[in-house]
Amino acid sequence: MEITDSNIMLIAAILLSLSVLVGRAGSKFGMPALLLFLGVGMIAGVDGFGIKFDSAEVVQLIGMISLSIILFSGGMDTKIKEIRPIWREGLTLATLGVLITTFITGTFIYYITHFISPAYSPTYIQSLLLAAIMSSTDSASVFSILNSSRTGLRHNLKPMLEFESGSNDPMAYLLVIILVGLIQTGADITFTVILDSLGSLVLQLSLGALCGLAIGWISARIINRLNSDNEFLYPVMMIACAFFAFSVTELAGGNAYLGVYIAGLVVGNLKLAMKRTITTFFGGFTWLVQILMFLSLGLLVNPHEVVNFQVIVPGILLGVFMILIARPTAVFLCLIPFRSITFKSKLFISWVGLRGAVPIIFAAYVLTCPGVEDAKFMFNMVFFITIISLLVQGTTIGKMAEWLGLKDKYEESEINILFPDEITAATREIEVTGNLLEAGTMLRDITLPPNTLVIMVKRGDKYLVPTGKTQLYLRDRLFLIAESKESIDEIV
Repeated sequence: MEITDSNIMLIAAILLSLSVLVGRAGSKFGMPALLLFLGVGMIAGVDGFGIKFDSAEVVQLIGMISLSIILFSGGMDTKIKEIRPIWREGLTLATLGVLITTFITGTFIYYITHFISPAYSPTYIQSLLLAAIMSSTDSASVFSILNSSRTGLRHNLKPMLEFESGSNDPMAYLLVIILVGLIQTGADITFTVILDSLGSLVLQLSLGALCGLAIGWISARIINRLNSDNEFLYPVMMIACAFFAFSVTELAGGNAYLGVYIAGLVVGNLKLAMKRTITTFFGGFTWLVQILMFLSLGLLVNPHEVVNFQVIVPGILLGVFMILIARPTAVFLCLIPFRSITFKSKLFISWVGLRGAVPIIFAAYVLTCPGVEDAKFMFNMVFFITIISLLVQGTTIGKMAEWLGLKDKYEESEINILFPDEITAATREIEVTGNLLEAGTMLRDITLPPNTLVIMVKRGDKYLVPTGKTQLYLRDRLFLIAESKESIDEIV
């Protein structure tokens, strides 16, 4: 089936609907949404329902736009106060960890392919390129699994992994760009080349960080001065700011993905007009671009090219190597200076080295680069290893956290109140226990900290507006509001 102007709307509607339904059903069984969206695209492609889509350039464009929105939104959702205790660990994993993973994996690829698949005998630089494509992690899909299974994590592991996954894509992208350049020019890896590459890395990361900081601050000022009666124009302007962050950073010679992530980080931690409207819009819009990106990646791949001996055998060996050796080695080496991180936490961080959409996007980019031999083989290998990673690691994240004793209580209130930045009030949901009812069973008998109120009582499926005479029972849920988080924490 050819995609034409007359049927593109129908095809898009069918694929989006299937993705949402399949993703909803799969979340009940702990299946990563990314894997399911990719599956829908593959089934709809030439080896399934016959939709013909083979443009790597279009996929690269969709991926670039989608990653810009995803990284900007991820930065907005990241609170500096949460990453402040662990930013050194996360940054080390996002930079040095990517480098170590690339060189360990690249060396393994070079020798194992020569032994198993002589028909594909890559040079060392080509092996490093394939490793660099797969060196970044996709922890975002991990936390969709954790949230759907209502699993929390101890020891600040969640913000650390979120920070790593949000900031390691730029490092991997820079390595891919440098290695593609070496292949196209035919240069060998020498000491001078290494120094030049390191200099380029530092320059692009520095420019990306500076541009992100500046554009993020300017974006917040623009939003706060927009002064429009139409609240829905604010998220539209924020999308423009995200695209500005990407484009301006790239024009300045910096890493655009780092720039857009830091711009979102700055915007999300400053006072912002219509923040609730912007946050709600970006939540839905981010899911839309993720689904579109995964569907297009699934449509691009031909399953019969992935499921063959030359891909399966080295793919399984490489996937197992990355899961059990490359990722753990990089994690343990990077975290040597940070003695506060326990051995079990390091094991869990190693297991969460999930491959996702970003490596496939990088592989699609390599497909469009002239002079890169066996680019299609690299794309198929990356796709196959991503599926292995999602099946093996993605479906066992919750079990691994529980087995290592890192599983924590998952806190999620059914009442979600977003206050303006100038208001320091906090909300919390707690369960009525025997200790809470020691002084009496009416709401007025409970001792609450100063300036703390119970605004709602949930009993079964009913919600009650409380008074002092409201009778409380065990397992009732109380929704509290206080002037500060510390006040609520006194009774929890």
